[in-house]
Amino acid sequence: MTEDRLTFKEMCAKFDVTPRTLRYYEYIELLSPEKEGRARFYTPREVARMTLILRGRRFGFSLEELRQWLLIYDEKGTDAQNRAWVELADRQLVDLRSQHEQLAESIKDLQKLRDDVAQALS
Repeated sequence: MTEDRLTFKEMCAKFDVTPRTLRYYEYIELLSPEKEGRARFYTPREVARMTLILRGRRFGFSLEELRQWLLIYDEKGTDAQNRAWVELADRQLVDLRSQHEQLAESIKDLQKLRDDVAQALS
């Protein structure tokens, strides 16, 4: 192994993902490691893609959205990918804000119900 490539096991450890997750990301073409026989090696490109994938998942993007977004870089370059990112982020921010409002309302309702029951017990 060279210093700029990670093995399958090292990639799993670096990103704290299961082997099944890593294999699935390869299967759906989010990652394309170099293969030598049965061994897989992950270049800095794949490490960067994995960083973006996990960040995107944290923000609530689907794997298909991330796959399509990563394809834009390969097909059209950085500027087109960044424009697409802004559009995706704008849409996701609307969704997250809506979820936040719904969650705040649920918390308020649960707190009131909890307080009512606790007061009835006193």
